Amino acid sequence: MICIKTEIPKELNDIDDELKAIYHSKDTVCFYIFKTRELRNEFIEKTKGMNKVDRENIYKEYL
Repeated sequence: MICIKTEIPKELNDIDDELKAIYHSKDTVCFYIFKTRELRNEFIEKTKGMNKVDRENIYKEYL
């Protein structure tokens, strides 16, 4: 495990983990927030097995 110490806003920390997906690019950490667990799981399934380039494209879609 690699941990990067940072201050996470309380509002983000208060969101149920089952509604979040966390990904990173070379210089950014992204927290995707979903309204339901089902939407989060759908996103996880959609991005499962993607290579880094494909995941970065997903990141760009959600900017």
